[in-house]
Amino acid sequence: MIHNFNAGPSILPKEVFDEAAKAILNFRDTGLSILEIGHRTALFQSVLDEAVLLAKELMKLDGDHEVLFLHGGATTQFFQMPMNLLNENQTAAYLDCGTWGTKAIKEARVFGNVDVVASSKDKNYTYIPKGYVIPADAAYFHYTTNNTIEGTEMYSIPETNIPLIADMSSDILSYETDYNRFALIYAGAQKNIGAAGVNMVVLRKDILGKVDRKLPGMMDYRKHIEAGSMLNTPPVFAIYVCLLTLRWLKKIGGVGAIEKINRAKADLLYKTLDEKEGFQPTVAKEDRSRMNVVFLINEPELEKKFLEACREQQMIGVKGHRSVGGYRVSLYNALPLESVKALSELIYQL
Repeated sequence: MIHNFNAGPSILPKEVFDEAAKAILNFRDTGLSILEIGHRTALFQSVLDEAVLLAKELMKLDGDHEVLFLHGGATTQFFQMPMNLLNENQTAAYLDCGTWGTKAIKEARVFGNVDVVASSKDKNYTYIPKGYVIPADAAYFHYTTNNTIEGTEMYSIPETNIPLIADMSSDILSYETDYNRFALIYAGAQKNIGAAGVNMVVLRKDILGKVDRKLPGMMDYRKHIEAGSMLNTPPVFAIYVCLLTLRWLKKIGGVGAIEKINRAKADLLYKTLDEKEGFQPTVAKEDRSRMNVVFLINEPELEKKFLEACREQQMIGVKGHRSVGGYRVSLYNALPLESVKALSELIYQL
């Protein structure tokens, strides 16, 4: 058995692979592949409609929120979002907790002013800042809910009356939260929603149309809403994999059910790392991510044994991001608890 701990693109449920593979050869007994059907046909429209409805159901969204499936991944949203929401003479508030937040801040400064209300850069992003003040007159407040590279996670939604914007690329639909409190959420699909190649954007319509600048059609959220995520040819196959993954999540009991499994996986692995001599989690305990467990191995010989054992037992994707080194084990929704148990046993045996 292969244990896939990759940080993204990441593991998907086996039944999603099975259904997607069938659809590549023969989609819904049409004799056509999902890769070749017209995106404006009733066949694909039914895929897109069901994916949107399932996302709204699983997130318990109200009628004021729209769900879009767009090109470009979360990185495009770093600039598309401020382009739509931030005037040149306005200031947006940002929390800087890691690589992706830093990139988002850089892009926002192209369109207006940015107030970095707090940062954990002083300790290499190994904690989430506390006690910061969000300016009441800011255009919006942006933060990253889970920092994939550094292994930190926000466990509560900040209190503010200004529009809340969240990059949820690596923990969306992994735990229950009030998604309706957000004015805009974006998430690359390739961790918990589906395959690489599509980005899900959830937004409240009343925040749009307030900037002075002219927007290119492809960058205007309103145009995408009007076109139902088909302003141009959408990433058909990636959206289909999203649909299959959302179906799987609903089938196993929804977000509440997967949250319990995710907690069990993270609790087991952190307990193992805390108890095993030579292994050192790098993140403040109260801010440890349930999705991306980051740690160091302090003894060169132990490190060598760990890597050899991972290779022998087909444990894939345990190396840390190139920017921080060390090790990272990703525990996304589709990763079974059995894989974490196997890794825990391996660590204890070293």
